[in-house]
Amino acid sequence: MNAPRHVFLIDGSGFIFRAFHALPPMTRGDGTPVNAVYGFTAMLMKLLDETDADHIAVVFDTARRTFRNEIYPDYKAHRPPAPEDLVPQFPLMREAAKALNVASVEMEGFEADDLIATYARLARGQGAEVTIVSSDKDLMQLVGPGVTLLDAMKNKIVGPAEVAEKFGVGPDKVIEVQALAGDSSDNVPGVEGIGLKTAAQLINEYGDLETLLAHASEIPQPKRREKLLEQADRARVSKRLVTLRDDVPVPVPLADFRVKRPDPAALLDFIKAQSFRSLIAKAEARLKTAGPAPASPPQTEYVLVQDVEALKTWIAAAKAKGVVAFDTETTSLDSMQAELVGFSLCCEPGRACYVPLAHKARGAPQAAFDFGDGGGMAGGGALVEGQIRKEAALALLKDLLEDDSVLKVGHNIKYDMQILARLGVGIRPIDDTMLLSYVLEGGLHGHGMDELAELYLGRRTIRYKEVVGSGRGQTTFDFVPLEKARDYAAEDAEVTLAFHRVLKPRLAAERLSTVYETLERPLVPILEAMERAGIKVDATQLRALSDDFARRMAALEREIHALAGRPFNLASPKQLGEILFDEMGLQGGKKGKTGAYSTDAGVLEELAELGHDLPGRLLDWRQIAKLKGTYTDALAAQIDPATGRVHTSFAMAATSTGRLASSDPNLQNIPVRTEEGRKIRRAFVAEKGHLLLSADYSQIELRLLAHVAGIDALKDAFRRGLDIHALTASQVFGVPLDGMDPAYRRRAKAINFGIVYGISAFGLARQLGISNGEAARYIEAYFAQYPGIQAYMERTKEEARKGGFVTTLFGRRCHIQGLNDRNPNVKGFAERAAINAPIQGGAADVIKRAMVRLPAVLERAGLKARMLLQVHDELVFEVPEAEARDTAALVKGVMEGAASLDVPLVVDTGIAPSWDEAH
Repeated sequence: MNAPRHVFLIDGSGFIFRAFHALPPMTRGDGTPVNAVYGFTAMLMKLLDETDADHIAVVFDTARRTFRNEIYPDYKAHRPPAPEDLVPQFPLMREAAKALNVASVEMEGFEADDLIATYARLARGQGAEVTIVSSDKDLMQLVGPGVTLLDAMKNKIVGPAEVAEKFGVGPDKVIEVQALAGDSSDNVPGVEGIGLKTAAQLINEYGDLETLLAHASEIPQPKRREKLLEQADRARVSKRLVTLRDDVPVPVPLADFRVKRPDPAALLDFIKAQSFRSLIAKAEARLKTAGPAPASPPQTEYVLVQDVEALKTWIAAAKAKGVVAFDTETTSLDSMQAELVGFSLCCEPGRACYVPLAHKARGAPQAAFDFGDGGGMAGGGALVEGQIRKEAALALLKDLLEDDSVLKVGHNIKYDMQILARLGVGIRPIDDTMLLSYVLEGGLHGHGMDELAELYLGRRTIRYKEVVGSGRGQTTFDFVPLEKARDYAAEDAEVTLAFHRVLKPRLAAERLSTVYETLERPLVPILEAMERAGIKVDATQLRALSDDFARRMAALEREIHALAGRPFNLASPKQLGEILFDEMGLQGGKKGKTGAYSTDAGVLEELAELGHDLPGRLLDWRQIAKLKGTYTDALAAQIDPATGRVHTSFAMAATSTGRLASSDPNLQNIPVRTEEGRKIRRAFVAEKGHLLLSADYSQIELRLLAHVAGIDALKDAFRRGLDIHALTASQVFGVPLDGMDPAYRRRAKAINFGIVYGISAFGLARQLGISNGEAARYIEAYFAQYPGIQAYMERTKEEARKGGFVTTLFGRRCHIQGLNDRNPNVKGFAERAAINAPIQGGAADVIKRAMVRLPAVLERAGLKARMLLQVHDELVFEVPEAEARDTAALVKGVMEGAASLDVPLVVDTGIAPSWDEAH
């Protein structure tokens, strides 16, 4: 039998606990918890697909008591028992390894780390490379020639340099440092008062523990000297505890770790028994191959369509099937500038085609492509032979894509709709597999094609950079050779159809059809039209603002240099830190891993609050620099030369709550509470003869909170049209409504909106500039006044912990990760997200319901308004001047009727030549 070449040793316990805490609770049909089993199985399958190792084993821990408890009875004694939901999953983890035909090993009396150390020594003795799959710092002592650690969660290799960064010493000195510093998580005592940093300094100076202890009486620091002399034996015991044994009489020979093909029936039976639907396709794909997943699955046929008759055959087949997956290939991600290069079709599993239209000879000069008849020259570069004339192909394609009897399936089909809309071709009816994934598992993972192919199909798709190159060698898709383009493009369509077959049936089974059919799918053509319409921006105003910002930045720079006593680069955190903390001697300087001081906004704000002028001026400079770079300069550059407008892109699957995200340019983060931000919004204007209409939901999240939490006092206030913030101030602070100090209302407003986001006393204290104790009293008084809110919060957190997600009024699932994390910060963030998600997600659903209804209502009324933007709770329209008031009344009515709540929905409207004035 051949000696091992590459040995993978997987820390099974590490996998188990990371999977358990990373994933939301999951149960199979009989109620058995299986979230850790799912994560363990998925990670193990991924590792098997990606490694070239020829010998692999999962190493498990057994009971807690090992030989180390004989050395030190309290070793790991204070560790809590495993979580109740995890205990029944331990045997299932071993079943998972068995189902995948991966060797597993464990041994009474020894920890998994000792077995790993022993197998690593044996493998190196046979000349093999060793990869230890773990993030456990205790295993870093094994790193050395031919032995590395792989943190699979972060996809990070840990070698000697990374060990030195962690411990301050090389791998050969790790146990010396750990002996001194101890380890509270394992109850390794170490020496009191000595942490990792000090331990590393001492070992670097003295070489090893025994040499240090021999010279302990010479240590100049009295307390350190005393502890080292008193606790020398503790240090020696600690060293024995942290030193991994590499001489364990292993129960399974290394040769038995040889990679073996799993038994198909055993693997599929195990996965189906756990109800892991998303892993079934991946397992089936794995069973078809003996090694790592290839770029395309076996038994696929990708066809290059190069004449009209062949295209007609494919279109006829699509019509006969009634469903076709479709994708475009273009020269750019900017749908307003991109040129169509070709398209792909797939109407049956495993077989797809690519229709090239505008590929050019490599080396031909690139220029703007002529969308004409597709013949002759293209932008100065000769078209390669074997392509259908664009005009003829589009005529045939239009007949298919606008056929109401054929369902067109795309992945982010909004982009393809925009490309073809510019060429006079519509696409209807549609399904979008990106949105199917988003509705089913929003918040659990991304929804890009490459990621979903691995998750749902167990496939590694051809990457875009593998086709067009990267860096200086990158080309556009129109210069990709036809055969290479065929494989990439046809795979996109074929994978999209596979997604559709896996995901669409789950909607009904998981009761999510309504969310997809009424909120997400009908919104696609509406957003496509909004993006194509864009909004006009006054370039002259932007240039004037940029010039004004530049002058103010220059003036601030001079002032800051004067305060510093010398010139320096304001954009350099390193130079700024040196000025503040070394030269000016301000307190509070903290250095990061790079050795530079932290000078983020939080640090500067604290210094400014202490009365230091320079940090405050620097914050002002940064704010103006951001506005100039992100908005006034960038927006001017993003004005489309053909339309004179900017065309933002609305991402439909980017948030966990259903909210849309805006990018290129991002119009959702323009500051609205500062004069500078309002000036930027003033540059967004209506076309001549038109006005901008802003329609904004008033306090929609508080209204939803009153409804879903059942807060009678809040419901009554909203029904009576009272000032909710003033009322809250009166009730919480005990001050009369009449003649109220505005400061009380501001504080109440911060509490009202903060509560929706699960704000902590610490967060409220920072926001209001008060003590933590005072903030805690405010929150306590608020809960006493509105007791139903706290009950809602606890109920929502429990719902999230139980199912792994919370649900909005309209049935949207918002998955929440981190609720079981042992890190209190991560857990706290997850709990706040769980509290907020039904509210923010509900608000997103309400405005989407309105957006879906509005275009048809406007059309029936004969009004010519165009919806241009959605920014959080606001819609912006461009309306003819003569129709402005009628349009505002109609829009207000539709938006206020988008949901039936226990409180009225209220929409504020404004009409003006610019966005700022309308808002």
